[in-house]
Amino acid sequence: MYDAILVPTDGSEGTTRTLEHAVELARNHDAAIHALAVVDERKYQALPEERRDEASETMQKRAERAVGEVRTRAEEVDVPVTTAIREGIPSERIVEYATQSGVDVIAIGTHGRSDHERYARLGSVTQRVVENANVPVFVVHVDD
Repeated sequence: MYDAILVPTDGSEGTTRTLEHAVELARNHDAAIHALAVVDERKYQALPEERRDEASETMQKRAERAVGEVRTRAEEVDVPVTTAIREGIPSERIVEYATQSGVDVIAIGTHGRSDHERYARLGSVTQRVVENANVPVFVVHVDD
């Protein structure tokens, strides 16, 4: 059923928890993992021009570490892994990558929220991926 599982990552603790589920899915379905980090260009574009290059470089290094962590975990359990880094709006790049790479499912984390917080956070990356992906989205609650 699943041959390729996309794991968007920002290197946070939530990604670690999501990765546990993605690795288990991959092992159960003899699937590969695609690790994707998206450098949110809006964050450095909003800075004064003299700080943009440094901020972009820092974010790029953080993205490299994030996909590297996924690679290491997948390789530890002999799950094939592909890594990629993109720039842009995270939810858009995640959906775009899923379509272009032919993944079968996206495993992504979210924080549990109260009803009020859910309404206030409708713009979250996970929410937008769920709304726009053309493949199933496996959402992992990452709160303790």
